[in-house]
Amino acid sequence: MAISASIQALLAGEQVASSKMSSKLIDELMAEGLLSVVTRGSRKTCRARNIEALKRYLIDKDESYRMLEVCASGTRASLAMETGNSKLVAVRSCPGFPINTYEPITCRLNGREKIVAPEEGSFLFIADWQSFTIPQNVIVVGIENMENFRKIRQQRALYEQAIGSARLLFVSRYPQSNDLRSWLQSIPNRYVHFGDFDLAGISIFLTEFHAYLGDRSSFFIPSDIEQRLPNGSVERYNAQYLKFKYLSTDIPALQHLIDTINMYHRCYDQEGYINV
Repeated sequence: MAISASIQALLAGEQVASSKMSSKLIDELMAEGLLSVVTRGSRKTCRARNIEALKRYLIDKDESYRMLEVCASGTRASLAMETGNSKLVAVRSCPGFPINTYEPITCRLNGREKIVAPEEGSFLFIADWQSFTIPQNVIVVGIENMENFRKIRQQRALYEQAIGSARLLFVSRYPQSNDLRSWLQSIPNRYVHFGDFDLAGISIFLTEFHAYLGDRSSFFIPSDIEQRLPNGSVERYNAQYLKFKYLSTDIPALQHLIDTINMYHRCYDQEGYINV
């Protein structure tokens, strides 16, 4: 199966006119929380909310999308040496995940001390994540949306109010979510998951993080989310409801958030917390 130009564009982080995609696929991806649709007049455009999650969903949905799978058994350099063509298959040439912080944190990478202190407007990428360690008193905050991840300084008051004065290391699942989760499993640090306040986002936390990290993981819940939810998206709630209507948890605070989302029939995007 040839992958359509619209799917390739979504996986490249581009916006795609909804007219170039089937309405059935758009509805399906929105229900999974993988797609956002922006309306400007009569024109609607689609954007992947999380490129790696979209890729994994497509692969799980249809074996024909296997060509999207990243192969860990080789490198582009070795392929080029053997065949003269580094693009014969999709090879995992960039493992790891991005990190960010708004205050210096002394970590260790490949056995050496490394001070993590990205300048504003930048972040670091940890490729050799198996050798990356951080102090045990640092809290890891996983951020689903890349805009929130890039603009952590504009949300500092929010984090301090919700988490406290502990030192925070921000991480993103893009582009390889399994690497991030494997790293989190290898360290003892507390993990806080900051995603969209919708049923799909809560399900991601419960199935992809809490199920592996247990009680040292928690979902980031701002104190004013109940005041913000009435201004959230009805459309996305309705698109997700059938799939997640039975979503529940034994975590009291998170179950209360689920109940509140269902009460208002609305979802709220985490981008709303960026202090512009």
